[in-house]
Amino acid sequence: MTESRIHYEMLVQDALRNVIRKVLANVADTGTLPGEHHFFITFLTNVPGVQIGPNLMERYPKQMTIVVQHQFWDLYVRNDHFRITLSFDDTLERLLVPFSAIRVFYDPAVSFEAVFDIPTSSNSYPNQGDNPTVLNNKTSQLMPEFGGHAQILETSQRKGSGQPPADVVSLDTFRKKR
Repeated sequence: MTESRIHYEMLVQDALRNVIRKVLANVADTGTLPGEHHFFITFLTNVPGVQIGPNLMERYPKQMTIVVQHQFWDLYVRNDHFRITLSFDDTLERLLVPFSAIRVFYDPAVSFEAVFDIPTSSNSYPNQGDNPTVLNNKTSQLMPEFGGHAQILETSQRKGSGQPPADVVSLDTFRKKR
């Protein structure tokens, strides 16, 4: 049976995940972050494939935000996940995070933010289902909820550019109303 609709939202989310994959792969290749770049990455900890230590899972049973900035080790990027070692309370922890578990990626150096829909059922993660159910609650204390689908946001003026923040446009704006 032929699908009767093109799922643009999922295609855009996949494209944004590929941007994140490429950025992290570049950092892994060079071993350093360029300029003032650093990343806040919020991900769901209960998504299949996420691997974090039992102490972290106890502290963050649903989601956590990590900061990739000055102290990180062993960044390793693959097509479907990244692995990184970070320090938590002076203890090194290795994390494995599937790109499908990422809820928010934010680089404050350039005010780039990507917010992703994450399905609520374990059998319909991105690239694994036709019509995932989407979380619509506030899932990040760091970033506010922007109403759903993947967006690229300019949240403040770029340093020294003198340009005002860009308008936030939701993909829902372009959806045909039924």
